[in-house]
Amino acid sequence: MYLKTNKEKYNIIIANTLHKRLTGLMGVKNIDYGMFFPKCNSIHTYFMKENIDIVGLDENNMVIYKYENLDKNRIIKVNYPIKKTSILEMPKNSTQKIKIGSILKFNEE
Repeated sequence: MYLKTNKEKYNIIIANTLHKRLTGLMGVKNIDYGMFFPKCNSIHTYFMKENIDIVGLDENNMVIYKYENLDKNRIIKVNYPIKKTSILEMPKNSTQKIKIGSILKFNEE
């Protein structure tokens, strides 16, 4: 699936396996895609090579939380029930036009 933001199209990988959920974007350089973590309300940026943007979404993909250019070695928890929350990790500065309250529309290729 993909997401269009800031006039760019980003491929989105769904973290639907234990390995993907544990590693996310750790160790990745030159990040040019996003990772979607369903039923997740916290992430960390330990072992990251780059800063990233974080978007917290409710069960309707409405933005309820956002961090831009989040530094390495941080822990982020969205104060919303885990079963109703998803987190989207994106390349740094890629979510500038996304506002809290917006509904994100993911598209299939």
